[in-house]
Amino acid sequence: MKLIISLGQMNVHLGDPATNWQTVQTMTAEAKRRGSDLVVFPELWSTGYDLENAASYATPTDAGLFAQVAALAKEYQIGILGSCLSLLGEGQFGNTAVYFDGYGRSLGEYSKLHLFRLMQEEQFLTAGATPTLVEADWGKAGLTICYDLRFPELFRRYALAGAQVVFVPAEWPHPRLAHWRTLLRARAIENQMFVVACNRVGNSKGTDFFGHSCILDPWGEAVIELGEGEMLGTAEIDIAQVNAVRVKIPVFTDRRPEVY
Repeated sequence: MKLIISLGQMNVHLGDPATNWQTVQTMTAEAKRRGSDLVVFPELWSTGYDLENAASYATPTDAGLFAQVAALAKEYQIGILGSCLSLLGEGQFGNTAVYFDGYGRSLGEYSKLHLFRLMQEEQFLTAGATPTLVEADWGKAGLTICYDLRFPELFRRYALAGAQVVFVPAEWPHPRLAHWRTLLRARAIENQMFVVACNRVGNSKGTDFFGHSCILDPWGEAVIELGEGEMLGTAEIDIAQVNAVRVKIPVFTDRRPEVY
């Protein structure tokens, strides 16, 4: 099964959902023009880290901006994934990614499990409670967000559940480019899966974000890696490569969880 994926590497304007939404609409239209099945956007693409004002933006995942994204996905008949601020409960706000398919249907939603203290997430957000495995018409995928990348247990759980792809919307800053590249490659190699990561660019609150959105194959090789400017990258992957690699090096057969 072949899948064409676009990476919407955008400059997220802090606390400016209208401007960011315009960028998402433009990139989605271009991704469709390129024949993409799915377009992936960064973490918190609508607001950036304007977390102190989360109550002004957050809505349930079937309303507000999430409903607009669902309608956009249906309009262009393309899958859309990225994270925004959601309302998890009374006074509880989540950093939540929803996978909308080309019919505008939610195939699954995921709220970030690991909150990043360096960006004060734990002061404003509520951590998610469960991983999310999406079953799309092309296969299975795990959802993660940014800091989750540092927790290999989550990726391994997805792999053991049959995920062929894991998505990573992110706001990953300088100076940790080496960490970004190394951890993404490690997650792909050790789990023999595709890792699709979309990072933002630009500056916010004195922090520079470097982009380098990428797709890594089950060997850890880069199918595509973008630069540090705002751009839309597009690449094709073959989901069948996952099983081929897992047969060649039978890591999952050779695991010994009883001794770990």
